[in-house]
Amino acid sequence: MTRAARSTLVLDGSEVKARLLAERMASKSVVHVDWVRFTCLLRNAPAPSVDDLFPSAPPGGGRWAPNIWDDRAIEVRRILAGLPDADFSASAQAKDLAFAVAQALGDDYTVAPEIRKGHDFYRFRWSIERNGVECGWVGYLSSGESPRQQAQSRTIHCNLYGAACTFAASGWNTRLADLIEEYGGDMTRCDLALDFFDGVPGLPDYLSSLVGDYKAGLCDSGGKRLKCNMLGDWANGHERSFYLGSKEAGKQTNVYEKGDQLFGVEAASSWVRAELRYGNKLRELSPEMLRRPADFFAGASDWHASLIRLADAIVTPAPVKTAGRLAAETVEAEVTRNVRWFRDVAAPTAAAAIEFLGLDELCAMVSNVKLPGRLQRFTLPELRRAFQPAFERVSLVCDAGPVAA
Repeated sequence: MTRAARSTLVLDGSEVKARLLAERMASKSVVHVDWVRFTCLLRNAPAPSVDDLFPSAPPGGGRWAPNIWDDRAIEVRRILAGLPDADFSASAQAKDLAFAVAQALGDDYTVAPEIRKGHDFYRFRWSIERNGVECGWVGYLSSGESPRQQAQSRTIHCNLYGAACTFAASGWNTRLADLIEEYGGDMTRCDLALDFFDGVPGLPDYLSSLVGDYKAGLCDSGGKRLKCNMLGDWANGHERSFYLGSKEAGKQTNVYEKGDQLFGVEAASSWVRAELRYGNKLRELSPEMLRRPADFFAGASDWHASLIRLADAIVTPAPVKTAGRLAAETVEAEVTRNVRWFRDVAAPTAAAAIEFLGLDELCAMVSNVKLPGRLQRFTLPELRRAFQPAFERVSLVCDAGPVAA
């Protein structure tokens, strides 16, 4: 692969910076949406049109005769339109979504005319392009036969790279949010970027100070110390990246020297970017993130909110909370059933064991016994919180005696 000339990279970097500044002025938001992925079910996508199933001749003739469908074919066309091939239907629906996304991004975006090999275990894709270069795609049909991929085959998936988001027309993020909601889509990734083009105010070497803040616990989230990873030339202070969190947990932030990436170390750019990546693992991502990116950036943690304040922006923090493993009432219900079973079934045997063996012998007998199957799906903290209330509830019912009819 030939490496792009430095002058080309500098030109691209200047164009990126100009575009981001223009978007900031137009949207009044200091946070830029830098990557979006979403998935929708085939049944939520529009049905393929007859023109997709049976294309008419292009203007001027082209490679088809002007009258490709004669009178004798009309009835066949009607029947086939009612029974479209499943693969063709998926392709047509994916194509329709690709065109809708391209329209939301702006006039510079088009859909490539040919179907291409898919990505991320999708068999095929429609490419979304800007200036003839792919900047996103819509994938459909699975590339394998595993149960997981068979489930994937019932979806169509849109992936928009940073280049698509950076150069999109003003208001694109709101239009895309509306589109996702219209299609009943589920967002699976959303990257939110906060740029300090002239460096972080008051902190000329923010990356170095960030390490100290991390060690002091200033970057903790929810009272927990997040994992960190440091890449780049930290000894000389160039091309550095500081990662907080993890992709596996569904929330990761990368603070890095964006100017070094785009212009090269010799340019001595002070541009620093903090990029928050949200995934849908343990979280439900709302299209509202596209409409209010600064609010959701600030809602990630107190540290993220402090960065927004350094950018001199006023926001309403909107956290993306992790989904609870199980509802609390489900835990309490199962524990209550277990305590009631112990009272009604096992209590006489336990009483006899205590009487004739002693409490120590009984504890030794049950010390290594696994939890009942119905309770194994809960965490130990959840069980500890639920057992005492359940015991008190069952004891209260027992002490009250039977209720008169």
